[in-house]
Amino acid sequence: MPDRQGPTRRPATRAALVAERAESTRAALIGAARRLFVEKGYFATGTEEVVAAARVGTRGALYHHFADKRALFQAVFEAVEEDLLSSAGAQAPSELGAFDQLRLGLLGFLDASTTGEVQQVLLIDGPAVLGWEQWRALEERYGLGAIRALLEQAIDEGSIPEQPRDALAHLLLAAVDEAALFVANAADPEAAREQAVSAMDRLLSGLTG
Repeated sequence: MPDRQGPTRRPATRAALVAERAESTRAALIGAARRLFVEKGYFATGTEEVVAAARVGTRGALYHHFADKRALFQAVFEAVEEDLLSSAGAQAPSELGAFDQLRLGLLGFLDASTTGEVQQVLLIDGPAVLGWEQWRALEERYGLGAIRALLEQAIDEGSIPEQPRDALAHLLLAAVDEAALFVANAADPEAAREQAVSAMDRLLSGLTG
C-alpha cells in the first residue's frame, strides 16, 4: 500500500528549510549590522558593508527582509533592548524584593549606558534615526511594562506607599532615559554615570518615605 503521508511531508520539510534559511539570513544581517553600527555608527555604515559582513550575497537579501536601512536599524535597536531586559532579569537575585529589583534595574541601565552598544545604538543613534516619537514609543514598549510591574509589586509588598502607579512608572522611565542620555552625550561618561547613579539613587530613596 502506498504511503499516503509521503507527498504531504516533503512540502512541509521544504517549507521548514526555507523558513530556517530565511531566519538564519535575517539573524546574520542583524548581527553584522549590530557590530558595524556600534563600531562606526549608523550614518557611517553602508548597506554594502552590512551585506558583506553578514556574507549573505547581495543587497537583495537585505531588502528581502528589511524595507530599508532604517528598518534594519530598528531590528538592531530592539535586539539590544531585548538583551538588556534578559540581562537585567538574570542579574537580579530572586530573593530581592520588588523595590530592590526595580532599583537594581534602573541603576543597571545607567551603568549600561557607558557600553558601546547601549550608548551608540540606543542613546545616540536611536533618537536621531528613529525620530523622537518612535524612540520614546520603543523605550516605553521595553521599559514601561517592567517598571510598572515592579512598582505594583513593591506597593503590594509595602516597600513603598500607595500612589498613582501609571504616572510614577512614566516619570521613572523618563528620568532614567534622560539620565542615560546625559551619560551617553557627556564629555566624561564615567563621571557623568557616577553623578546620574547618585541622583537616581536619591530619587528612588525618596519613594520609600
